Amino acid sequence: MSQRRKVSHALQSSCQTKTAQRPETLLGDDDDEEGTQPSSSQVQRGLDRLTPAQVDLKMSEVVQFFLVKDQKKMPIRRADIVKHVLKEYRNIYPEIMKRVERTLEQVFGLKVVEIDIKNHVYMLINKLESVEGAAFSVGPSTPKSGLLFVILSIVFMKGGVVKESLVWNTLKKLRVDPGEKHEEFGDVKKMVTDEFVRQRYLEYVRVPHTEPVEFEFHWGQRADIEVSKVKLLEFMGQLHDQDPKSWSQQYREATNPAPGTSIPAPGTSSQRQSSQR
Repeated sequence: MSQRRKVSHALQSSCQTKTAQRPETLLGDDDDEEGTQPSSSQVQRGLDRLTPAQVDLKMSEVVQFFLVKDQKKMPIRRADIVKHVLKEYRNIYPEIMKRVERTLEQVFGLKVVEIDIKNHVYMLINKLESVEGAAFSVGPSTPKSGLLFVILSIVFMKGGVVKESLVWNTLKKLRVDPGEKHEEFGDVKKMVTDEFVRQRYLEYVRVPHTEPVEFEFHWGQRADIEVSKVKLLEFMGQLHDQDPKSWSQQYREATNPAPGTSIPAPGTSSQRQSSQR
């Protein structure tokens, strides 16, 4: 049976078989709610108490969980995987994740990327899109991604940080008023400050010691992986009828990204707006 058919069969079984046999527990009394990383011996003991069919079923449930979350481009937290899916199977979490990552890559063409090592937060990247370097390697394909593309262009041109007021003023010039309900986007301000932030394309950060309170937009973690800065620069060149090379600093950054650059963990400052609210 092919890998795709096996996954499909297991997903159907998880929906139809609510009374499937469960082990009493796979945990010791000293394991916490979310589960610290179990040792290899704990994982092996857990696997020894399960049938291959039970492991495959649980793996398929986690795959399904990832796919549902990814529909809205939302980051996936290990704590949620453990709480809502693995439950009493959490001691075999490392083995389940190995199989989940392999299945998502081989069957769906998706790569699991850990964007926050400390808090174990993941997201999915389309490997087929990343062959060209970025999901936005050929520019935005929908009105919503077009709006995001415009905002990221502003942030990029300002060095990765831009005042909220500048973004709103720029959008108004494009007849997208954050203070009014838009026919295509609905509540524009909510989409930008909530949805795009939750998806990790942007960070929405309070500026300290400002009265009235001011906020800034920062370049987000997902944008680092999915968005081509070269395309952003080309877009700005077309918008201003200007050679992209004339923005020398941005051009160097777009064409010569720092080697080995890692994705930073989200800030822990109390001023930073949580992307998981």
